[in-house]
Amino acid sequence: MRGSGGCWKRLRLRGRRRSSAAFLLAWAACWLGLSASLLALLRRGAFPGRCTDESGRSILARLCLDYSSGVLTGDLCEDLCVAQKLVYKHCLYYDRGKKVIQADWRGQPIILKSKQEIFSSYQHLSMLEEVETQDITETELLLMAALEVKNVLGLELSNNTMGPLWTRRKGPHWKAQVASMWSLLQQEEYIFFSLLQDFSKHVLRIIGSCGHFYAVEYLTAGHAWHKTLFPLEDMAGPSFTGHRSRVRAIIDIALSFLDMVQHFDNDFSHRLHLCDIKPENFAIRHDLTVVAIDVDMAFFEPKMRDILEQNCTGDDDCNFFDCFSKCNLKIRKCGAQRANNNLQVICDKIFRRWFSPSLRGPLVSFPLQPQLQKAVQECAEPGRVDAAAHQGPLKSLSKLYHLLRVSQRELLRAE
Repeated sequence: MRGSGGCWKRLRLRGRRRSSAAFLLAWAACWLGLSASLLALLRRGAFPGRCTDESGRSILARLCLDYSSGVLTGDLCEDLCVAQKLVYKHCLYYDRGKKVIQADWRGQPIILKSKQEIFSSYQHLSMLEEVETQDITETELLLMAALEVKNVLGLELSNNTMGPLWTRRKGPHWKAQVASMWSLLQQEEYIFFSLLQDFSKHVLRIIGSCGHFYAVEYLTAGHAWHKTLFPLEDMAGPSFTGHRSRVRAIIDIALSFLDMVQHFDNDFSHRLHLCDIKPENFAIRHDLTVVAIDVDMAFFEPKMRDILEQNCTGDDDCNFFDCFSKCNLKIRKCGAQRANNNLQVICDKIFRRWFSPSLRGPLVSFPLQPQLQKAVQECAEPGRVDAAAHQGPLKSLSKLYHLLRVSQRELLRAE
């Protein structure tokens, strides 16, 4: 950042002496220099909260210290802290307590995640001090887990559905096991992924845990700046760089998005709402299945209704990121039912980029391009969504599914 004053001074001098074109060139050069300076500062970790290797290694070192002291445990602790079969690679994200670390586990890339950096930051389970740990029955633990799930997700779950959250049996480190479980149950994303492991191919697979950190499969997230939103070459190699292969892959991914929408709408006891839909919150497996990798802003219907039902003076007060309802001006209360839906937002933020032409023309040419473009436009328009009757969204999903399937068959015939 130093030297910015000199940069502006040179700009003023050049502005007086040269033509406007030369001035613009100097202005651009100046900003390029400032951008390079900012990048250099970021790489040196000059800004607070910067995700550095030093901070990442320090976090895991403290985790292992707590493990060696018997404070916490988990099925990955031994590999991380003793056998060195779980090896730190990079710190990917570090913001307001949330930590995301890339590691290598027995030759397999994984992601370690925790909502808080330090184990002691999580709420302590007072029952561990009030009674002998060995006296706590598994039935009591499942009941506590069910109550915590209700508190976090707004869902009523029976004990027999809590298995994915508690698979351990009593052993010599029972107190550390219970404390570790309780820290994981305070993380909404962990609960989501755990409960949906056996029911959905569209969420990350949990590999294991150590204390308050849990490990999930490693997948490369999408990004808005990427030409095709998702790095296709990372999934199946350079074969996806050809035009026809890229088109075929995008159609397959779009169909998987539609499958995910239908699945989240209909296959659970309550509809699952995604309130932060962007490429960065999804990834694609090698078989081109869409996976939700960040569900911090995903809510089942009961929780969604609680969030939306707020006081209001207009519709703008009823917006919650990508989820919104309407304001009832008579009672000055937002409606509890969401007025838009997952499909509409995906059409707007994902499908438009693929199927609608930009100023430079369409990203890629598709069979049935005009029909797909029109269907995506109709799907994405908020005015076309009927919150009371879901005929609009169902019709859009069916139409898009049909057009994509026909395009898929035409591409296969052309090969």
